[in-house]
Amino acid sequence: MSARIPGGHVLGVYGLPVLTGLLFLVFSLALPDTFPTRDNVSSILSNQSIPALLALGATIPVVTGKFDLSIGYGLGLAHVLVMHFVADEGAPWPLVCLAVVVGGALVGALNGVVVEFARIDSFIATLGTGSIMYACTGWLTDGSRIVPGPGGLPASFTALYDARFLGLPVPAFYVLAVVVVLWVMLERLPFGRYLYVVGSNPRAAGIIGIPTRRYTVYAFAGSGLVVGVAGVLLAAQQQVGNPSVGLDYLLPAFVGALLGSTTIRPGRANALGTLVAVSVLAVGLAGIGQLGARFWATPLFNGGTLLLAVGLAGYAARRRLRTRATDDRRPPEEPPGPSAASAAEAR
Repeated sequence: MSARIPGGHVLGVYGLPVLTGLLFLVFSLALPDTFPTRDNVSSILSNQSIPALLALGATIPVVTGKFDLSIGYGLGLAHVLVMHFVADEGAPWPLVCLAVVVGGALVGALNGVVVEFARIDSFIATLGTGSIMYACTGWLTDGSRIVPGPGGLPASFTALYDARFLGLPVPAFYVLAVVVVLWVMLERLPFGRYLYVVGSNPRAAGIIGIPTRRYTVYAFAGSGLVVGVAGVLLAAQQQVGNPSVGLDYLLPAFVGALLGSTTIRPGRANALGTLVAVSVLAVGLAGIGQLGARFWATPLFNGGTLLLAVGLAGYAARRRLRTRATDDRRPPEEPPGPSAASAAEAR
């Protein structure tokens, strides 16, 4: 009997990567002089590094079935803190960056504690903590921008974003490093398997001995750590402390995380899927921008893609459950009966 090829599964796994290639091809044909160039590719990799990091940070709680709506506010607070201590206080930037990244992890862990131990829904809890972070950002900046003095920021600090390696922007390698770390953690280590079990069936996870609350806190702490890294990179990119800039990254981050759960490993959030989803958004936004789209095209694209991502993620999850239920109802195969020769000998 020939094996049946699961066409729907193949489409789910490779559909978004193929779509990314098709979008790049279409825009390259429409804009042959500007789009398929090295400068444009470098610009896309550089400009989309922070949204990609934030989407990867949002992916970690999604694995456990939770959502961290504070990531945009955390990004704003992190980059303002970096600018305040480096530009206003003259503190050593490596120490400041390390403190902000560690602080991001601690704030993320606090989010997890509020969600799990105070038993508050993750939407409400992280929206509340995010609002508090936004208030801290406003208090620190007094509602105005932090602008460096005449000497500017240290060149070694701004090189975190401006430098190049192997002819490509360094931020692209930061994103690649985070993807590799998350892929190993989620796909190859017991830690990641526990997170998936907590997200798919927390009651079963508790029955088999997985401390669900602790791993949820770990997930939020990991998200906060990645947000801290993105905040440092945003400060090196902007070189100005803007108290409201982080909110612009919230929607693209969740679009990437949710759309990423429909590819590579359909039905479950995964780092490679998030990277592919961010690539689709990056190519699409760059293309429509170069075609001269109006300013409202970007939020329209992000909002429409978010609705599509949520719909596809729900469909993939339902299909996975139906497949599992069908497999559970399928009767076990009977052992093969005696051969014809054996039957003849028996007669």
